[in-house]
This record gives sequence, structure tokens and C-alpha cells, in this order.
Amino acid sequence: MVKKTINVEAPLTAEQKTELEALRSRKVIADDDAPLLSEAQLEKLKKIVQDRQSVNRKETVSIRLKPETVAKAKSLGKGYTSILAEIIEEALSDIPDVAS
Repeated sequence: MVKKTINVEAPLTAEQKTELEALRSRKVIADDDAPLLSEAQLEKLKKIVQDRQSVNRKETVSIRLKPETVAKAKSLGKGYTSILAEIIEEALSDIPDVAS
């Protein structure tokens, strides 16, 4: 087993760029592990992807926070808005759903 840590924020090396360019012009070859999909299968796959995207869709909202609160949140680094969303979701999870 080979384990490798990849830094996704690091820029691509010249070797990686060359490999990607070579793959761009390479022909797709179907095999038993990755057969070509029929038009019906592709449509079904598109529907599955769209359904998942609609389930995972998040709504953008605007809230007013004290400057100190924003500074604390930003000190958490990249992704701090996701952390704030998780905090709010956790705080609201004990409140019973209200039917509209």
C-alpha cells in the first residue's frame, strides 16, 4: 500500500501540468471496469446529480454581527463561514420544526 499526502492548495508542478496536458488529448477507452454509458444511463446519472445538488443546496442569507464576532470568526481561517453555518445549525437543531 502506498500512502501519499497531497496539498491541494499547492500550485501544480511542471511535471503535473505535462501529465494533465497529455491526458487531455488521450482517447477514452471503455472496459469492464468503466463501460460507456447509454444515453438513458447518462440521463439517469444527470438526474441523480441534480437531485443531490438540490438536496445539498444552501441558501445565502445576510446577518448582522458585531465587528468583534466577525474578527473572531475570521481568525478561524479559510472556511470560517462554513464553521459559522455549523454553529447556527447546531444551535437550532434542538428547536422543533414549525410547519408552515
